[in-house]
Amino acid sequence: MGERVWNSVFIVFLLSLLFAYFCSKSLTPFYWIEEEGSHENIHHLEMQAVCNNGNGGGNSSSSIAKKTKSNSQCNWFQGTWVFDDSYPLYDSMLCPFIRKVFHCIKFGRPDREYLKYRWQPHGCELPKFDGRDFLSRMRGKKIMYIGDSLSLNNFESLLCLLHATVPGVKYREEFTALNVTVTFLEYEVEVILFHSEFLIDIENRVAKMNSIKSGEIWKQMDVLIFNSGLWWMRRGTKQPWDFIEQVDGQVVKDMSRFRAYQMALQSWAKWVEGEVDHTKTKVFYQSEAASHYIGAEWGKPTVTNCENETMLLNETTISTEPSPLTKITRNIVRQMPNHVYLLDIWMLTRYRLDGHPAGYNIFKGDCTHWCLAGVPDTWNLILNAALLQHYYS
Repeated sequence: MGERVWNSVFIVFLLSLLFAYFCSKSLTPFYWIEEEGSHENIHHLEMQAVCNNGNGGGNSSSSIAKKTKSNSQCNWFQGTWVFDDSYPLYDSMLCPFIRKVFHCIKFGRPDREYLKYRWQPHGCELPKFDGRDFLSRMRGKKIMYIGDSLSLNNFESLLCLLHATVPGVKYREEFTALNVTVTFLEYEVEVILFHSEFLIDIENRVAKMNSIKSGEIWKQMDVLIFNSGLWWMRRGTKQPWDFIEQVDGQVVKDMSRFRAYQMALQSWAKWVEGEVDHTKTKVFYQSEAASHYIGAEWGKPTVTNCENETMLLNETTISTEPSPLTKITRNIVRQMPNHVYLLDIWMLTRYRLDGHPAGYNIFKGDCTHWCLAGVPDTWNLILNAALLQHYYS
C-alpha cells in the first residue's frame, strides 16, 4: 500500500512539473476556483489548473470570473458601471463593420465620457476579451445572432472586438437577403447575422405562432444568440402582419402584444427543446435592452427622449423593476428543461441613459439602439465569459 501511495505522489509531482514547464513557455498558470453549495451549506472548492496568455494585469479571457460570493456563482448581470480610462475597447473610426445607425462619433457626437465606463459585476470580474483566444476556441464553428436591429447592434460589436484584438486578421463578408456572414479565414470561424424580428414566421401577413421554418438553418450552428421583442410593440404601418394564427390554429385580428410575445417565445422554447442538439449547439437568449424615452423615469417629467443626456444612472436614480417583456422572457427561459443561457441585460442597460445615439445617427432621437463602441461590447464580454464557462468547465 505504501509503495502505491508514493507512486501516486510521484506521478502527481511529475505532471505538475510538466504543467509548469508548458505554461512557462507560452502561458501563465491560473487557478479557477469554483464554489458549490451543498444542502448543508458546506462549500466544496474545486480547483482546476489552467493556463492563460499573460497579457499584463487583470483577468485574461481564458479565466472565468472568480467567484467571491460564498453561496452562489457570480451573477454577471448584477453590478455597476465604473469609470475606466483604458476604455473603449476599440476605436470605432477604425472598425469597418459599424453601420450608420450605431456610428455616433462619425455623426458628430462630441463627448467621449460615455465610452469610458466598464461594467463591474458585484463580487467578481469579467474576463478580458482576447480575440485571438476567442477565435482559436471557436475554430471551425459557426456563431449566429438571430433577431432584430439589437441583434445587429450586438453582431457588429463582436466583429469590432475581434477586428481590434486580432490585428491584421483576414476576413470575408457575404450578404444575402436573410443574413450577413463574416468569416475569419485563418480560423474558419463564421459570425452570422440572421434577420428575424419575431422568431416565428410571418406568411401572407399572418403571424404564425406555431411555425419556425428558419429553424432548419439555425440548428446547424454551434452558437445561437436569439433576441426578440421590439417589433411586437409596433403598430400601424410598421406592423408587418394583419392577423395572428395562434398555436391552436385559431386566427385573430389582434391580441395583447405582451400575450403575443409570450406565445411566440413559448413556441420558440418548444422548438429549442425539440430541434436543437444540445450536445453540439450552445443556445443563448438575450433579454430586452432598456430604451429611454420617458424622462419621468429618471426625474425629468417633461423629457421625451435621451437627447443631450450624458449622465449615468444607478439604482437610486432609476427603477430597475423589469419591464413586462423582461418578466415574460425570464419566466419562459428559466423554465426550459435544457439549459438555455439567459443574457439578462435589462439592468445594466437601464443605467446607460448616455449610451444611445440620440441625435447622432441617421435617425433623430434614437434612444433604442446603442453607440459603438459602447454598451453592446459588454454584452459580448458576458457572452465570451459564458462560452469560456461552457467550453472549459
